[in-house]
Amino acid sequence: MVGSAGSARSAFSAQVDNPPRHAALVRITHWISALCFFTLLVTGIEIILSHPRFYWGETGNLNMTPLFSLPVPASRPAVPTGYGFVLPDQNGWSRSLHFESAWVLVFTGILYIVYGLATKHFWKNLVPDSDDLSGRAFAATIVGHLRFNRPEESEAWRYNTLQRLAYLAVIFLLVPLAIWTGLAMSPAVVSAFPSLVTSLGGQQSARTIHFFVSLLLLVFVVVHLIMISIAGFAKRTRMMIAGGVQQGRRVV
Repeated sequence: MVGSAGSARSAFSAQVDNPPRHAALVRITHWISALCFFTLLVTGIEIILSHPRFYWGETGNLNMTPLFSLPVPASRPAVPTGYGFVLPDQNGWSRSLHFESAWVLVFTGILYIVYGLATKHFWKNLVPDSDDLSGRAFAATIVGHLRFNRPEESEAWRYNTLQRLAYLAVIFLLVPLAIWTGLAMSPAVVSAFPSLVTSLGGQQSARTIHFFVSLLLLVFVVVHLIMISIAGFAKRTRMMIAGGVQQGRRVV
């Protein structure tokens, strides 16, 4: 009995000394965002297939020359794509689910931003140190990532410079821009806040920008998954689900 009590106290002490790698709210918002992104990706593809042509300005239709076209068949026979067949039209449910997922992502993002500001999470864990931005150190980090080298054990509890810059770009640039351009394509929102779309040059401009921002987010996710696989997919995923216990400081 004494030995069992001592073991329990030791285990509890170890958990206190070595807190979770990721805080609970970070893990929750991460997985909600991941689910939303997957849903937005699938539904976004379905929406694009209804008209895989992109324009610049306020209007765009079949009688106008597009800025560029995707080399894929459309889900509507009236859209000229060069293919002799059309795909099933799933535009109705895709738009509804796309908008619903986008709003869930917006509220999740707001919660994460408020938490990050309140706990100084961004400053402590994402803003690079001045030494990390020095030419030699930063170049070494980039070369290591381009070669897809396996990260060191120390990186299990501290983001490297490239990771920090990438996360900051996604959190404070790409996701807000995706939300902004998405809202600019909503007639209801634009009727109340017309500057959302006029500042972008029109609804078709917003749609084109939204497409390229989505591509950049997809590239980020693909590289993110590759690096996780190299570092140890099961271990890193388990840490993001259950928190994990690591030597060193807690990353909130």
